[in-house]
Amino acid sequence: MIILILAAALWVTFDDNHPIRPGLDLQGGLQVLLAADVPPDEPVDSGDLQAARQVISQRVNGLGVAEPLIQVDGDRRILVELPGIEDPDTAVDVIRETALLEFVDTGDQSLPEGTCVRTSLNEGRSSPCEEEDGPAAPTYDTVLTGGELRNAAAQADRFGRYLVTFEMTDEGGQILGDFTAANVGRFLTLVLDKRVISSPRIREAIGDQGSISGDFTPEEARNLALQLRYGRLPVPLVIESTREIGATLGHLSVEQSVQAGVIGVSIVLLFMLVYYRLPGFLADLALLLYALLNFAVFKWLGVTLTLPAIAGFLLSTGMAVDANILVFERMKEELRQGSTLNRAIRAGFERAWSSIRDSNIATLVITAILWSFGRNFGASMVQGFAITLAIGVTISMFTAVVVTRTLVDLVMGLGADWLAERQWAVGA
Repeated sequence: MIILILAAALWVTFDDNHPIRPGLDLQGGLQVLLAADVPPDEPVDSGDLQAARQVISQRVNGLGVAEPLIQVDGDRRILVELPGIEDPDTAVDVIRETALLEFVDTGDQSLPEGTCVRTSLNEGRSSPCEEEDGPAAPTYDTVLTGGELRNAAAQADRFGRYLVTFEMTDEGGQILGDFTAANVGRFLTLVLDKRVISSPRIREAIGDQGSISGDFTPEEARNLALQLRYGRLPVPLVIESTREIGATLGHLSVEQSVQAGVIGVSIVLLFMLVYYRLPGFLADLALLLYALLNFAVFKWLGVTLTLPAIAGFLLSTGMAVDANILVFERMKEELRQGSTLNRAIRAGFERAWSSIRDSNIATLVITAILWSFGRNFGASMVQGFAITLAIGVTISMFTAVVVTRTLVDLVMGLGADWLAERQWAVGA
């Protein structure tokens, strides 16, 4: 099992399909400052601003941005930092657009795509797009809105044309089903932000699932699905400023950080070898496997490596060493009490397990709290630290208890009689 896991870790490590994802502090990115689009003398509800932050966070995560920073800045602004973003214009559009989807009853009229319409939701006011196109046609009744959408996704049909499929809530599906059943042969027009995107004829009753077809590019279909899935912003926002930002850590600083980590790990490996001798050497092998497994898991899961994330990994490395020390000290105590080497090995692992388990469980509880804090308050750096620490602690339990024990049983068990005569080899 250990050999198979080692082979898998090596494959992921050297597989170019799983690249390292550096964070904002290592690679730079895009910073967007959003401000509430309300009169200066009108207060902005803090709850609405937090809800807007959550919606923007969902939209940005849908773009595939790794570990974005999205937080409320003051009482009227939201700060968005996107590491390594390749298409700033697309990101800005997805963040800003409200995407109000309406299913509109246009009777026997099939409106052309792009037509500006006025719906019953306008409450007599003109549509925003009328400022560009002039007065719209008569007001049409809105059957239901995108607020009844449960999910939306972009996909290609069998002819390679892109469309957006959607799923309604139970209530929305009931409304849509009743309306389409009573209006077969008429047109149900789909309107996005007061412009027609599709005007299909109702051929049969529609349930709680459907699709939006149009002349979509893959990017347009994906962005539309994102906008529909995450709904309207509770507070209107305008982009106050955008700027590209460089990495906060220079190339030299990154190199120095890596050097410091290598030196620190090397000192730990040397200490284990000198102080615990043969068991320490075996533990060093397990620790090297631990580092390789961590790196492979980071690449496989797409963990974003920021400075706090690296700190979480280094902290878990220390905990991996702690587990081995607990085991070896227990083994030395058993040997001093006259136990045979094989019995000391078994007792060392068995009696140290409860301490290793409890300490690691306590750490995992803390990482869960940190992750929850980071998610709720937009502190993505805290989330990154918690994730890498949790991964490292979990892997350290495996390497300390399974890998180290297997190596010790294999090497020391076969030579128990010879080693028993030379207790210096086991540091006793």
